[in-house]
Amino acid sequence: MAVDRDPEVRRNLATRTDIMPEILYFLADDMSPDVRREIAANLSTPRRADLDLAKDPDESVRSRLAEKIGGIIPELTPDEAKKLGHLAYEALAILTRDQVTVVRQIVAEALRHVAHVPPEFVNQLARDSEIVVSGPILENSPVLSDGDLLEILSETQDTKTLSAIAKRALLGNRVADAVARTGNVEAVGVLLTNPFAQIREDTLDWIIEHAPPIESWHAPLVHRPKLPRNAAMRIARFVADNLLRTLMEREDLSAKTIAALRKEVDKRLRDRRSARKTATSKPAKGADADLPVWKRVLHEAKSEMDAAKTLHKDGLLDPDVIMEALAHGEESFVTAALAVRADVSHGVAGCIVAMQNAKGIVSLASKAKIPESALTQLQISLCRVSPAEIITSTKPGKYPMTREEMDWQLEFFHQLAMQV
Repeated sequence: MAVDRDPEVRRNLATRTDIMPEILYFLADDMSPDVRREIAANLSTPRRADLDLAKDPDESVRSRLAEKIGGIIPELTPDEAKKLGHLAYEALAILTRDQVTVVRQIVAEALRHVAHVPPEFVNQLARDSEIVVSGPILENSPVLSDGDLLEILSETQDTKTLSAIAKRALLGNRVADAVARTGNVEAVGVLLTNPFAQIREDTLDWIIEHAPPIESWHAPLVHRPKLPRNAAMRIARFVADNLLRTLMEREDLSAKTIAALRKEVDKRLRDRRSARKTATSKPAKGADADLPVWKRVLHEAKSEMDAAKTLHKDGLLDPDVIMEALAHGEESFVTAALAVRADVSHGVAGCIVAMQNAKGIVSLASKAKIPESALTQLQISLCRVSPAEIITSTKPGKYPMTREEMDWQLEFFHQLAMQV
């Protein structure tokens, strides 16, 4: 049967576990990849054959072998793992360096929670150039020490790598400090949302000091567990009204702190009333003339939507104007401008922004012909999308979603806006 001309006969034989190991070893060198795949998946296959199959020219064979070995190791006790044999570990070492990403990914997924694997394998995977391989290890592996993580942080500034480390459960304060001091917007946002990360008070103070212009940090700061009083007061000075209310509703803050926060709310109300009075008085012509065209039109229009339509009609509502307005905090005008350029109702754009939907704002921006390079800023500054949910493109200049997906999103929000 092992030399039968019909590959299906040989393949069926390769699935059996009740035959001599020598037969399985013989089939590991079969000319048919279908047969070798079955041998790679067979738990009775000799370890020597596994070592040969780790070098198999067919990617699918190596993938099946990675799945098998990856499935065996997590189930073993530490003593059983020691008895697994050097041939199995040699095969595993080869698979961790496989040229095909999916093979290394299978191994990484299998080993991410396992404590009894050689540290050199884990460190190899943790430094992989592909985040689908390194990510599961960086985020979960108990084998990585704080020293390993600090070394990796010193070697890279890659956002996805930093964010994966920031997600680790029970992240030590030394590693948390190192992540924070990178100043990476997404990674620090992820760190703040990790309730188990040990962030020292001086590190938290450093983050708060740099947080006012980075709106994606505001909500995680407000929800941060065990927030010191001084930190709460500093946060209250720059977060939006809805987050300030959330901050006041925290049950772990003292009555004294709550009273101080109420004073901050009263101050904001007084400042807002004063700003309204100032806005009702018409500015001097000279001062108005110095404003950008979009600001003058916005000042003179009855509403943000009217201003956007006027600018669009005159051919002045380009992406640069929209992003400049966003940088100046004119979020209502930006929402209206995107609606006008995308030729959708203001309700659709408003619904996307209100729901803080990443896929929705990407779809709206595409319809409005906003460059892909502006997507991250729109998600962070306009929609307040959390760092972990930001959608980015892997290819510069290309949108991260297909046209069909984006059309579906816009139709979904159109239907939703009609119901509101």
